[in-house]
Amino acid sequence: MGGGGRGGAPAGGGAPAPAAAEAEEKTSFNVILESVGGNKISVIKEVRAITGLGLKEAKGLVDEAPKPVKEGVSKEEAEEIKTKLEGTGASVKID
Repeated sequence: MGGGGRGGAPAGGGAPAPAAAEAEEKTSFNVILESVGGNKISVIKEVRAITGLGLKEAKGLVDEAPKPVKEGVSKEEAEEIKTKLEGTGASVKID
């Protein structure tokens, strides 16, 4: 019976540690284009400027929304991209 108690303690103690580590490690963010809005051409132009994609690739990304526009960026860059895209009428989420 004593062995069962010992087995439960490490499992219980180990679960909160990864959750705490994940919260501290959130230093990169993904910018997700949720919807285009009414001005698709402006959104495509902005996506091209942000990503460096060609016209065809940027149009494909916009047409397939919801889709990540940029991944693994800092919080500041994610906020800047979100502001630019929302300025064109798009809906954007930072994940």
